[in-house]
Amino acid sequence: MFFSLSGFLIFRQLYAEKIKTSGIDLKKFYLRRLLRIFPVYYLVVFIGLFYYNLFLPAIGVPVERNYDLAKGILLLITFFPNVLLVNNPGGILEILWSIGIEEQCYLFVAPLFLFLPARYYKMFFLILSFVFVYLYEFSDLIFLKDYKMIFFYFTFAGWCSLQNFRKQTFQKFTDTAVYILMILFFTTDLFIDYLSEPAYFIFAMLLFGYFITIFVRKPISFFENRTLIYLGKISYGIYMYHVIVMQLVGFIFLKLLSKFKINDTVIIFLSNFTVIGLTIFTAHVSYRYYEKRFLNKKKLYRIGNK
Repeated sequence: MFFSLSGFLIFRQLYAEKIKTSGIDLKKFYLRRLLRIFPVYYLVVFIGLFYYNLFLPAIGVPVERNYDLAKGILLLITFFPNVLLVNNPGGILEILWSIGIEEQCYLFVAPLFLFLPARYYKMFFLILSFVFVYLYEFSDLIFLKDYKMIFFYFTFAGWCSLQNFRKQTFQKFTDTAVYILMILFFTTDLFIDYLSEPAYFIFAMLLFGYFITIFVRKPISFFENRTLIYLGKISYGIYMYHVIVMQLVGFIFLKLLSKFKINDTVIIFLSNFTVIGLTIFTAHVSYRYYEKRFLNKKKLYRIGNK
């Protein structure tokens, strides 16, 4: 879902720039990405490397490292954490794989906007999506699966972002059906159990793309409140910091359990509540006092700025 939403927003912005200026300023595009992604990404890389290679060994916690440290650092700083993922480098570093996939996709696809006329973008995204599915599922390029290079989510959502879906006779019915399918997708194993892997990925790709299209066309009022909008702003930090917080909270509760007898239900409730609250607080502090310093500079690289 994250990949589809990202592709929908980013590729629609690039298309709008192409229409407005008849070109794509890749330098500004990548600088905007850099200012949004790099500060938190590299902070988490530093924390993860420090935590698993220095902190845990220093307090006597054994850590098995299944990769060469120099190679691991190189993969992380060059945005290939998905390649390092196969070596199980630890939860703090493992979650970075999705950020790597996102940036790899834009590094590969965005330059193609320079050479392709805007009128061909829709066809380009649609064809590219199914080419990616074919390469991922049916080709001999095994590394695509090994490194989770599921680029088709981005490109199909990009196609959806450029569509002007006409109001259909059964629009309300189809929209409701999509909402129901989304609920089933995230609350059951129905589709995993009964669909083959290729069918599952194609189904998810279509479902996510169409759901986002519906949501943009007809926003749900519940999600329009200030609290959820702000949580959306800091969602990058929530994702990036949540494993770090889980590690910290885990240490605290292990210490408590070693000294006090606490009911399991209470532990589960308190630990989850603490993780959620502390993660949101950490993301808020990061956004306000760290990320904003970089985000404020993004306006220098907006479309139309010299």
